[in-house]
Amino acid sequence: MSIVYEIIKSWKHIEGNVNSMNDIMEWINIRNTKLKVKIEKVNFSYDGFWHYDTQKGYIKNSNNSFFQLAGYQEIEDDIIVEEQPIIIQDEIGYLGIICKMINGVLNFLMQAKIEPGNVNVIQLSPTIQATKSNFTKAHGGREPAYLSYFVNAKKYTVLVDQLQSEQASRFYKKRNRNIIILVEDEIEVLEDHMWMTLGQIKECMKQDNLVNMDTRTVLSCIPFRASELEEGELEKVEGLFKDKALFCSIFKDVDYQKIHKTFNIINDYKMYRREKSRLLPLKSLKNWSMTDKEIVCKKPYDFKIVYCHIEIEGREVKYWEQPLVEALGMAIVGVFTCVQDGIRKYLVKVKPEMGCFDTAELGPTIQLEPTNERNLLNPVEKLFLENLEHKKGIIKDIILSEEGGRFYHEQNRNLIIEIIPDEISELPEGFYWMDFATISNMIQFNNCINIQLRNLMALVDL
Repeated sequence: MSIVYEIIKSWKHIEGNVNSMNDIMEWINIRNTKLKVKIEKVNFSYDGFWHYDTQKGYIKNSNNSFFQLAGYQEIEDDIIVEEQPIIIQDEIGYLGIICKMINGVLNFLMQAKIEPGNVNVIQLSPTIQATKSNFTKAHGGREPAYLSYFVNAKKYTVLVDQLQSEQASRFYKKRNRNIIILVEDEIEVLEDHMWMTLGQIKECMKQDNLVNMDTRTVLSCIPFRASELEEGELEKVEGLFKDKALFCSIFKDVDYQKIHKTFNIINDYKMYRREKSRLLPLKSLKNWSMTDKEIVCKKPYDFKIVYCHIEIEGREVKYWEQPLVEALGMAIVGVFTCVQDGIRKYLVKVKPEMGCFDTAELGPTIQLEPTNERNLLNPVEKLFLENLEHKKGIIKDIILSEEGGRFYHEQNRNLIIEIIPDEISELPEGFYWMDFATISNMIQFNNCINIQLRNLMALVDL
């Protein structure tokens, strides 16, 4: 059997063959009850382990590890059009999942992980989720579990290995290594890890804030190629799909003409954009105030910076302090989907963002921060909100957390809404209907599909 066929079978296998859904939920509930977590906002002195570096004007720690907070401005015609604090984290970390065939079914080794910024306690995370500072032990803690499998990935079958972007509205050119490896070894399963089928992970994604952002982005990178199926498997795979239009969308030929056209539009934007950007000291931000409690904008903005004391049992380091980005409201992230000629398609758009590694990527139909002005939305975005308000065509509507290691209680409303193609008479510039196969193909390139769109594609059901 081909690995593509085994992945689809695992996606269909919701009841599980190693652990049941009841086992998974009981395990999460026990760990939520058992683990001791204490996170509280505290005053920031700006001269402790985390301090304001007067030479660079950044907030960083004494080890020069993990991340720094800098000021960022976008300038057009010598006028500042946008400014904010931004996270600089040059390190590339591991977001890695181990999978294995167990009694004829592909299972994924998932972790019940606590992050300091989680709105709840436990969320399902990849097998390993570690910054370079973690796995080089810059913080003085112990080595992350299962690290050796990913450091020595060449010994195993690598299914995914991509550098993918993070939230470009918060991070400056941040990327992580999304990697999935298939192993045959006997693996010791630690108490905070559990085997699950892909279908069980997808089932957990139907619950608010249960599957973390890192799991979703890694799973979105799985390639599905009809060319890798063995003889007779394509018909068997089709039989596993309830949504036949999605089957055609995943296993049709990639629309390379659409890919070339999209790259042309994105590259035009990168070449001709007028805005310039710069990093600068935090104290140079004209509209932001640095107090002993927070770094906050003087006008309505999507986030502020807070400082927290954190105690988490079972982590590489049990207690520490750090800044976190606190969202001030909930963003709406969503895609329109439709069926054209029997093929399911998704409406995507070219999305520039200030911290984007290479200026712009493809994003979802709508990516609406709390303070974005509604009167500036284009007709497609307005239609999306109208359909949402009238509960029309909603396939997915789930509240999911963003990255809990840097963000405090940040949640987004993730939506997939189905429409008929005729509802949109003309697409605004930069919008395209794309099938799943084409989006998946573009995910195989670094820095082409943004994390919001990747996370939405991870929510798709058979």
